[in-house]
Amino acid sequence: MSSATRTNQPGRAGTESASGSEHVRVIVVGAGFAGIGAAIRLRQAGIAFQLLEKADEIGGVWRDNTYPDCACDIPSAFYSYSFAPNPRWSRFFAPQAEIRDYCRAVAARFGILPFVRLNHELKQAVWDPDTRLWRLETSAGRFTADFVIMACGPMHQPRLPRIKGLESFTGARFHSARWDHDYDMTDKRVAVIGSGASAIQFLPAIQPRVAQLTLFQRTPPWVLPKMDLAVSETWQRRFERFPILQSLLRQVLYRAFERLNGSLNRPKARQRLEASARRNIERAVEDEALRKKLTPDFAIGCKRILQSNSWYRALARPNVTVVSGVAEVQGKTIIATDGSSCEVDLIIFGTGFEVANPPVAEIIIGTSGRSLADQWQGSPEVYLGTTAPDAPNCFLTFGPNLYTFSSAFVMIEAQLDYIMDALRQAGAQKITTLSVRAEVCRSYNDEVQAALQSSVWNSGGCTSYFIDRNGRNSTNWPWSASRLRQRLRRFSLRDYELQTGA
Repeated sequence: MSSATRTNQPGRAGTESASGSEHVRVIVVGAGFAGIGAAIRLRQAGIAFQLLEKADEIGGVWRDNTYPDCACDIPSAFYSYSFAPNPRWSRFFAPQAEIRDYCRAVAARFGILPFVRLNHELKQAVWDPDTRLWRLETSAGRFTADFVIMACGPMHQPRLPRIKGLESFTGARFHSARWDHDYDMTDKRVAVIGSGASAIQFLPAIQPRVAQLTLFQRTPPWVLPKMDLAVSETWQRRFERFPILQSLLRQVLYRAFERLNGSLNRPKARQRLEASARRNIERAVEDEALRKKLTPDFAIGCKRILQSNSWYRALARPNVTVVSGVAEVQGKTIIATDGSSCEVDLIIFGTGFEVANPPVAEIIIGTSGRSLADQWQGSPEVYLGTTAPDAPNCFLTFGPNLYTFSSAFVMIEAQLDYIMDALRQAGAQKITTLSVRAEVCRSYNDEVQAALQSSVWNSGGCTSYFIDRNGRNSTNWPWSASRLRQRLRRFSLRDYELQTGA
């Protein structure tokens, strides 16, 4: 069958192969919410697995992002596993520390921690067609597996811009996802590069402390008011005593996001959203010139829609200047594309993550002997955001063209339904290899791209991280979250090339 014994039984350790690699039925890579969710489902199904995590603790994006005022922009009752509600959220939109703690608590509650291998960074995963196994090289040992679930997430590798002369900068600098809490920015001159989801949270938090803050903004985002509020102890107790209340709230939020997602492709509905965002500017900013700088010239929804009650108030403060994007750095002087310049002591990059091109694709080597990234050449083509033709027995979470304006947990749980059904059928029918048919994958991607052409993400008049380097939308799901769940509810063997037996 292979150089390693195949097993379907749960256990902390796998079996040792002749080559010294540890073998296990399923390897999960990444201990964020997708990886923890996969581990829970595998343990419940009695399938042997190991969960490999590159860091020294679990938590994924909510472990890494510790910048001031970091919080979720999806309501807390909706940003959690449907099977593990948390009645003790302190706010309607939970802060980072509570989300991180929720991840740890769920992993402990479902008995996942003994299966986690910390400080095991995946270096390469290579498909071996002779043994029909994945061979994984990590920073702390080798593994083989019948199946791999790459739960690495789209927001773990910070994106740093290429800026002329940046190497000459003599001050301090860091990305928001690598916040330097030891750096005292009191009375310092600070440059913030980028005006995305992270910047609109941390900039208002640091603005009162710094001497001068300059925002380098290529394109202003649409920012709606954030309907945040504290959840009283009384309501927390009610949610705890009557779980049906939180379940009903979750259903209401799901439907609300479905309506919002659908409205983004209707011009009249977008106009109403844009009017709300304009009022958000007008309430906080009196200066007409600054209002103009902060008002987008593209359709709302073309980029990620943001929410804040403090962003515009902070930008209107006397110690804040808003300029265009960065043209060049000369020592401590940063020059903007509009010709203005300033001297700064600190640069904070709020420039996001690699989203359209999953970094893990660079280290997945499939049947052709080439990495998925090399095959894709900047435009990923994956079936249902989960499987690629050249990567048998490999499942991606948060894969290409799955992003929709909803909770990440909707995507996670839908994908896990699909993956677990695949593993169930493979076990029942003694299937050793599942590889999505190239023509099925191609037809699906043609369908997705055709549907995206008229969407706001493609035709809304902006440049966003949804669009890859080839000008193709490799990020968005063009339909509703309900349709996503329906498409991923069952794993169809007809879509796959199969091998059975030895």
